[in-house]
Amino acid sequence: MSRLCEICAVSEHKYRCKTCRLLYCSVVCYKKHQEQPCEPPPPPPEDASKPGGVAEGQQQKKIILFSTVDTVPAEKLELLGQSEHLKNLLYNPHLRRLLTEVDNARDGMNAVKVAMMEPLFVEFADECLRLVEPAEDEPERLDDLVFTNLQHRR
Repeated sequence: MSRLCEICAVSEHKYRCKTCRLLYCSVVCYKKHQEQPCEPPPPPPEDASKPGGVAEGQQQKKIILFSTVDTVPAEKLELLGQSEHLKNLLYNPHLRRLLTEVDNARDGMNAVKVAMMEPLFVEFADECLRLVEPAEDEPERLDDLVFTNLQHRR
């Protein structure tokens, strides 16, 4: 079952606005839609009475299936999302590209080693570590740790 364009209501829709998910059929309708700012649709309300629903004022906890000694608690991970410094660093397309390459790499450890050659990546990693694992005494830089680990392996 196909739906009609939400702008002209004549033709069958072919496209969807990335921001507000509005259906449209052509460039003409798209341009008409762009004359006014659009916003993302509000998230559907969660029903606390349904299984998996969250009552108002409560946060849903994510279950970690395979935790290790290196697993970072969710409360500390939330600090990453609140860091203005990290947000500013992530505006840099070069850093985003490096993070994507590390994420998509078959050999993650090698990809991190290569990325650690970039001062911008080192700054990002240092800031992440500073937030989730604050230093008690003297702060160690992540690149120093990687260098030390590489020396021990030889």
